[in-house]
Amino acid sequence: MTNINRRHLLRSAVGGAGLAALSGLLPAWAQTGTGGLPPVLSGEDIRLRVGHSIYRVGGREGHAITINGVLPAPLIRLREGQRVRLHVENGLDEDTSIHWHGLILPFHMDGVPGISFPGIAPGETFTYEFPVLQNGTYWYHSHSGLQEQLGHYGPLVIDPQGQDPVAYDREHVIVLSDWTFLHPHQVIGKLKQEGGYFNRQRLAMLGDPAENTMSAEDRRMWGAMRMDPTDIADVTGSTYTYLINGHGPDDNWTALFRPGERVRLRIINASAMSIFNIRIPGLPVTVVQADGQNVRPVEVDEFQISVAETYDVIVSPPDDRAYTFVAESIDRSGLARATLAPRLGMSAEVPPLRPRPLLSMRDMGMGGMDHGAMGHGSAAAASCPPEHAAMGHCTPGDAGADAEQAMSHDMRDPSLVPSTVTVGVGVDMIAPMPVDRTGDRPLGLEDEPHRVLTYHDLAPLTPFPDKRPPTRSVDIHLTGNMERFMWSFDGRTLNEGTEPIRFARNERVRVNLINNSMMNHPIHLHGHFFEVVTGQAHGDPIKHTVNVMPGGIASFNLTADAPGDWAFHCHLLYHMHAGMMNVVTVRPLDGEGR
Repeated sequence: MTNINRRHLLRSAVGGAGLAALSGLLPAWAQTGTGGLPPVLSGEDIRLRVGHSIYRVGGREGHAITINGVLPAPLIRLREGQRVRLHVENGLDEDTSIHWHGLILPFHMDGVPGISFPGIAPGETFTYEFPVLQNGTYWYHSHSGLQEQLGHYGPLVIDPQGQDPVAYDREHVIVLSDWTFLHPHQVIGKLKQEGGYFNRQRLAMLGDPAENTMSAEDRRMWGAMRMDPTDIADVTGSTYTYLINGHGPDDNWTALFRPGERVRLRIINASAMSIFNIRIPGLPVTVVQADGQNVRPVEVDEFQISVAETYDVIVSPPDDRAYTFVAESIDRSGLARATLAPRLGMSAEVPPLRPRPLLSMRDMGMGGMDHGAMGHGSAAAASCPPEHAAMGHCTPGDAGADAEQAMSHDMRDPSLVPSTVTVGVGVDMIAPMPVDRTGDRPLGLEDEPHRVLTYHDLAPLTPFPDKRPPTRSVDIHLTGNMERFMWSFDGRTLNEGTEPIRFARNERVRVNLINNSMMNHPIHLHGHFFEVVTGQAHGDPIKHTVNVMPGGIASFNLTADAPGDWAFHCHLLYHMHAGMMNVVTVRPLDGEGR
């Protein structure tokens, strides 16, 4: 925990200067009613200072770590082809850092302490310098401790060198995040004591039948497996306030438009632990970019944005009225809300939270089990592509019978454990029948009558340049013990001296992420983009972060063209902190021989 005297900091904010600071904590770009491009930091030399601030939301005040005194951090706007120097001064009493999320740059500028540089000591200034090689919507955040949860994050937009293929009349940056008045170390301490500490939506064994959509037999089955079908989000709305540009749901952050305009929303999920389902009731959205990469426009009514992902969408409000932008947490324990309106002071109806979803046998890695049997209300056929069957990831044929057989096994049965996984107290289950879930609708959205985005809908506007087939395949199992809140890759954590994942420079490799847990895991690889393998004729989406659904497999093709040492981790902050992280090493470096 930081050494700053929090009581002194809170007392100092009560005076006139403190009150002024509180009212001005939001940067200009994040203030309500911005009608066009707000003030930003740009140019070749940009100065950032990390420090302590008091942050207020929902009538309460708390300690934040901010950049240039604002939360979220300043919007940085660069141009493709320029060179930039970012001078970061550490005003904290602990080390800090900034990682430029999704940027292609030299590895020693990537900003991960202990991997790509030592970190920035208190009172010191570090200068990041690199060429800007891309365009799109990105963001930046601390990679030191748990500072990201305290407000150390901000948006980064890079304009294209030539004409933007996306036409729009106006744009708004929307940064989603989660805020808790608990110190992050208190949060993870409570999770270590009880994995479901923040879950206030557990099934009641006895209670109003309307509250329980599962049968007594279904509950008995879950109880026998010592697992909880409502364990969807580790940290929930019981402690989180969900924010849009630093504003709570009651603040009615407003983005202006003129009827008929094409409005670009650059949506960034900068939260520590929260996955959101995004919709604007009465207004379809056209997805035009994912993780900073242009995609063929696809119109949907709702989409999920996992932690660390970005989506750019176009909306064209036809009427002179307000619309509600809804970001509902995946477990339906809370939401962030904003308003799109032609004038300030307007608002639209805020829909109530929808009923909380339940996990299914498919989410436990029993890919062929009927979802209706476990509360989802619809069946989904198991998918077992030949390449996954060849690697032992799933079993083709009678998926339903296979799932029934799998249920007879203990989820920790040694016969299920792959040879590459180290099993110990940190691994409490191995998925018996994981399947490719990149085409599945997200949890809770399976039966929505409207159009819901999946990875299969995303097609790159410009195909990935490397057409070579992979020369080898690497399996990485996402493992953990949910009750003890222990998380790892292949049963091993970074601090256990895990061997790095090694790739030869320019090697083309297939990476299979196999989720052996009942949690979603947004997996992020620094310094690279990859193709998420969907098998669609229109091509595979190009991303830097892929959400791996519970009990599922997500594969990507990687060209390891960035020499150096790169962080590879789950972007759920507390999962990474608990050990779900490794280093990807690409060799040789520039100037080295083979």
